Amino acid sequence: MKSQNIHESRIQSLNNLDLQQGDFVLYWMQQSQRTEYNHALEYAVQQANKIDQGVLVVFGLMDDYPEANLRHYTFMLEGLKETVAALGKRGIKMIVKKGNPADVALAAAQKASLIVCDRGYLRHQKQWRKKVAKDADCRVVQIESDVVVPLEVVSEKAEYAARTIRPKIHKHLDDYLIELKPTKIKKQSLQLRVSGIDLSKIGAVLEKMSLDHSVGPVDHFYKGGTAQARKIFADFLRHRFKNYVENRNQPQTDDVSHMSKYLHFGQISPLFLALQILKTDKRYKEAQDTFIEELVVRRELAMNFVYYTPDYDSYQCLPNWAQKTLGEHKKDKREHTYTRRQLENAKTHDDYWNAAMREMASTGFMHNYMRMYWGKKILEWSQTPEHAFKTTLAINNKYFLDGRDANSYTGVAWVFGVHDRAWFERPIFGKIRYMAASGLERKCDIQAYVKKVEALKRQGRK
Repeated sequence: MKSQNIHESRIQSLNNLDLQQGDFVLYWMQQSQRTEYNHALEYAVQQANKIDQGVLVVFGLMDDYPEANLRHYTFMLEGLKETVAALGKRGIKMIVKKGNPADVALAAAQKASLIVCDRGYLRHQKQWRKKVAKDADCRVVQIESDVVVPLEVVSEKAEYAARTIRPKIHKHLDDYLIELKPTKIKKQSLQLRVSGIDLSKIGAVLEKMSLDHSVGPVDHFYKGGTAQARKIFADFLRHRFKNYVENRNQPQTDDVSHMSKYLHFGQISPLFLALQILKTDKRYKEAQDTFIEELVVRRELAMNFVYYTPDYDSYQCLPNWAQKTLGEHKKDKREHTYTRRQLENAKTHDDYWNAAMREMASTGFMHNYMRMYWGKKILEWSQTPEHAFKTTLAINNKYFLDGRDANSYTGVAWVFGVHDRAWFERPIFGKIRYMAASGLERKCDIQAYVKKVEALKRQGRK
């Protein structure tokens, strides 16, 4: 089932069934929550055009998404509201239905000729798609749209580190850095008699859901949706990209793209971002290369890790050398130890760490350089490395807008040695890479960062 502008390697049939004589092509949208640069959406439109049908888009909204809370759902629904409206302008009906995503997709597919879905790499995301493929009465086709280079094209095994995956990605990169233009729709679907949740009042929707309300929304800092993502990214390119190489590890500055949260919810395409970066002035070639390294190589290393590592959220995912060295230092004396509650309340002796925790709790974001320091200190201040891993991942997933993501699981695992190498041995850490407060003081203006976070906290109270 070839498709224009969509590389065949992005297209994967999940079952062996034929198309049925249904009323529409169903696009079960779950990961790629956008209308732009969405290969799954364009594939669905193209297939619908071939059989003279419209496209129905459905999204399954569940109360109990793993570790999600009010903060995450608010941001996501802001984006989905925009997506429903944008698809309507294009003549495509989209509904959001309460329920397990796989069940919602199967219910909507009863009159479908074909089911098209996007791709997710986490355990439960794979299980949903497997269930739909098994229980559907028609063909199910998965389209990969949230990476630049498709996963299996790059590698068919878990890669050891960025240095091993980098040449494999760059070997194919030019083949996939191609524009994706919207396909003209031959038959609109707005007349379909299907109904879903009314997203005009997001607060009312959230009130009816059984959610964890302990972590509130941060829409005074960041609002969800493709339009917001585009606006922030355009501002980054216009005003801050020229400083990216110099300042990306300077947490007192704001010379970062802020795209991770939008990428997490599929509200912006990594392909779109990469193409925009490559259109910038060639004077900033080093910044282009550095950004592509983070957006494509490092991000897609994370996708590779969670996809090929079944226990990516367990201490057992760590390489043998890391578990061995941490085990050998498990009983080392800890000068400071803190409970999870103390950590979440930023009640440690370390003002720099406390500032990082407050930035996360207040805004749903933390500068990436401070994320590394933040995680390393939890390892240092926990009774055991196993407890540290569990605590770091739990806090990460609770407060970050981009938590519960392949990058989050990989980033936490990196703190404990994944995708890294053995360093000089020291207490508690063994041969795991160490970070010290003195390093922050030497490499950046950490006092200015602390002041920045205090200003952000005041902003959040207004």
